[in-house]
Amino acid sequence: MGNFANAILKWYALNGRQLPWRETKDPYAIWLSEVILQQTRIQQGTDYWMRFMLRWPNVEMLADATEDEVLREWQGLGYYSRARNLHKAAQQIKALGHFPITLESIRQLKGVGDYTAAAIASIAFGLDAAVVDGNVYRVLARHFGIDTPINTTEGKKTFKALADSLLPKGRAAAFNQGMMDFGAMVCTPQSPRCGECPLAESCEALRAGTIAQLPVKQKKLVVKTRHLIYIYLRHNGQTAIRRRGAGDIWQGLWEPLLVENGPLPQLDGELTLRRQGVRHVLTHRVLMADFYVANLNSRPTLPDDYIWIDEKELDRYALPRLVELLVQNYL
Repeated sequence: MGNFANAILKWYALNGRQLPWRETKDPYAIWLSEVILQQTRIQQGTDYWMRFMLRWPNVEMLADATEDEVLREWQGLGYYSRARNLHKAAQQIKALGHFPITLESIRQLKGVGDYTAAAIASIAFGLDAAVVDGNVYRVLARHFGIDTPINTTEGKKTFKALADSLLPKGRAAAFNQGMMDFGAMVCTPQSPRCGECPLAESCEALRAGTIAQLPVKQKKLVVKTRHLIYIYLRHNGQTAIRRRGAGDIWQGLWEPLLVENGPLPQLDGELTLRRQGVRHVLTHRVLMADFYVANLNSRPTLPDDYIWIDEKELDRYALPRLVELLVQNYL
């Protein structure tokens, strides 16, 4: 076990990625990076992290922002519950008076799971807590030849116990970041660089020829398709939008008039189809969107949750990425 940890630490010392949040021990900066990178590539995430740090350089300033401001800054990253949770957690930290410093108290922050808590605890505070993310699952499953599905209760317990047993005491930050980088750069999902791997001689999957089969995941999620019709209303330099409510995708974001599972409304004006069948993929959904523009002679009667705004003010509202693309490309 010690040889494994030593190999990772040596590899990381020579090959670890240089990232701006690794140049600080500020728990706010580290926490922000972990939340942004949960479902985001490093390159894109770095740009957003730098924008957030420039606009809100400390957690108190983020806590004092409005949810709309945070969602607007987050626009384009997707998985908007992360942004809402980030904002609520910032308010928790401000109310506490300081960033929580134990694994258990960090875990109490809104939107922080076991992985994120362990990452913050080890990197910001030097606590002995092992992280287990997709990269870590892959490295451990291949090296030790474990075919227990990683998305089962048994699998999660197995890999967490193994990661804990490998953790070199007092070196958790370097080891955790090394495991993440090693999985992202050497033990990659496709075409891993086994010829450059310092652990190749002891890798069970390489010996058995099972690299492509590991790690194992149980059945895939059922992906459903939804058909959305957006109608961008125009009247005297204004347009109508509404904020999406809870219990569905894009909670808290704004959108034009939406028709789903129904006929087009009767409008006093010219209705033009600008784009049909725009495909937008989410984790559990495939969205097929049609986009219309309506130049109106009079305002229609709309549900109470729609508001009229000046078109030039639309940039001030956080839009789902799909709506943003439709407006930018087909308006």
